[in-house]
Amino acid sequence: MNSRFRGNTFITLLLITAVIFLGYSLLTQSNGMDTMPLSDVAAAVNDGKVKSITVTDDQLVVTFTDGKKVRSSKEPVSTLPEQLKALGVTDESLAQVEIEVMQTPDWGTLLSTGGMILTLVVFLLGGYFFLRQFQGANNQALSFGKSRARLYTGDQPAVTFDDVAGVDEAKEELREVVEFLKEPQKFIKLGARIPKGVLLMGAPGTGKTLLAKAVAGEAGVPFFSISGSEFVEMFVGVGASRVRDLFDQAKRHSPCIVFLDEIDAVGRHRGAGLGGSHDEREQTLNQILVEMDGFDTDTNVIVIAATNRPDILDPALLRPGRFDRRIVLDRPDIRGREAILKVHVRGKPLADDVDLKTLAKATPGFVGADIANLVNEAAILAARRGKKQIGMAEFEEAIERVIAGPERKSRLLSEEERRIIAYHEAGHALVAHHLPGCDPVHKVSIVARGMASGYTISLPEEDRTVITRSKFKAQLAFALGGRAAEELVLGEVTTGAANDLEQVTEMARAMVTRYGMSDKLGPMTFGQKEELVFLGKEIGEQRDYSEAVAQEIDAEVRRIVHEAYEQAKQVLREHREQLDAVAQRLLEVETLEADEFIAVVEGRSVPEEPTTGGTPAPEPSTRREPGPGKAGPALDMPPRPAPA
Repeated sequence: MNSRFRGNTFITLLLITAVIFLGYSLLTQSNGMDTMPLSDVAAAVNDGKVKSITVTDDQLVVTFTDGKKVRSSKEPVSTLPEQLKALGVTDESLAQVEIEVMQTPDWGTLLSTGGMILTLVVFLLGGYFFLRQFQGANNQALSFGKSRARLYTGDQPAVTFDDVAGVDEAKEELREVVEFLKEPQKFIKLGARIPKGVLLMGAPGTGKTLLAKAVAGEAGVPFFSISGSEFVEMFVGVGASRVRDLFDQAKRHSPCIVFLDEIDAVGRHRGAGLGGSHDEREQTLNQILVEMDGFDTDTNVIVIAATNRPDILDPALLRPGRFDRRIVLDRPDIRGREAILKVHVRGKPLADDVDLKTLAKATPGFVGADIANLVNEAAILAARRGKKQIGMAEFEEAIERVIAGPERKSRLLSEEERRIIAYHEAGHALVAHHLPGCDPVHKVSIVARGMASGYTISLPEEDRTVITRSKFKAQLAFALGGRAAEELVLGEVTTGAANDLEQVTEMARAMVTRYGMSDKLGPMTFGQKEELVFLGKEIGEQRDYSEAVAQEIDAEVRRIVHEAYEQAKQVLREHREQLDAVAQRLLEVETLEADEFIAVVEGRSVPEEPTTGGTPAPEPSTRREPGPGKAGPALDMPPRPAPA
């Protein structure tokens, strides 16, 4: 904006100068007058009709007694009186005419002087702009130490607690912060001290940033937002300088909120840097520690930080007096997911068949960002299909798109591959149906989605936070059902169970080494995870047990997996006819919903009209996240259990 204004000013000055020169030249000329030969002028002088003659170089302006003016010219070799006398004008007639000789400016001198003046003006303006530009660049160079935090005031649309759902406990904790910012004297009179820092911890997408904005919106105070990575630059000391400038601005706008997003970028353990024990990140962290601990109770500045890696933060950052209140934002339960759905469908046209409670039950493990993406995908599908309302079919299709990806209808498979995939998925489904510890089967499909050529979805009846040993064993058998069906029917195995085997092995090893679910080894944990704090990831496992114990661990893992595999094969041997029936029906219709699957298993008649992978069942049904994708032709692993 400023550079454009400067350029326009410079052009305007040049145009004004050109107009002045042009106007002056035009004023020196007599426009709008007739031209008369000098001989006619001489005759008019003899007749006494001429009042005055103005001579400018060789140009004449003749004024008659009646006021009329004409233009004429003379020869440059002599004066006007001499030329008039030569044309017969008498001395008496010439004496009656007033002759005025005008001194014309020297155009060469004038142009030269004007050019010098114009050059001087251009030089002065150019120097002025150069100095301003240099000063701006200098200011920009010196502004490296200035904070780049974005300031949000009450003039902008505010986010309130009504826009945040599924984290009721966290909102209650933060209401105290809002109340302190609104009525600080209420706490100060009682000698209470509000927490100077609030640390929001949770998985990505759980709403940490949104919750911080809601606090600022509820309190109606200025809100400074900056990411942890914005403090550090290539110049040494810039991070600490920006921290100082940020907190200086915050004190000037008190009461206010300072929000540090992804604080783990600068808040890692000190002494863990690759370049030594004191690097640029540590200087920035040290300045943050000093600024937070130097706040007075009268400052009314509250620091809110968000991270999904609280385990790598420096202990000095978490001590009382700094981030002394920690709020955990967990994945929402079924009620929280329903509340989040109500927030995201607000203002969207929904069909009458949409049941948010069913959708909440169908999305275990989803966080707020996943649900927002789910609603957006459903709206896109409804618009693509030319509908004016978002129906349940679009929501269910969107769930599968979020979980497994879009359908790959263009992928062509041979009949033999389709048969292998059908038996693989049928094996998973039958094991889940007949084992009491497995979740009920909700959908079986051999339609390719994302990286999977087929998938089996089983729906938990309720959210779980604790997994029993019997549940683990049932999940192992369910995961191995596809490979067991391949071996039982085809007489050989394929690569389709590659991801199944990987997940099963990991789960069985966790049962032995982490959860103490081995009768032989007892209730003990084996191995300590080694983690490089600077990188924020595990780099290995420290073995705190002998080689003999390692052999026992391997033997226990092998035994658990083998027992689950034999259990899956036993279930499929006992229900071989049902396995063939489900696989045959999958080859015909490609997708079986829960009711259709149970009808095939029980030998009852099923609807004649097939349900393709792209068309959801007419009845609203619930689904679950099938878990990590597979390298083979199935996506049917249950979700990885969380540590108890």
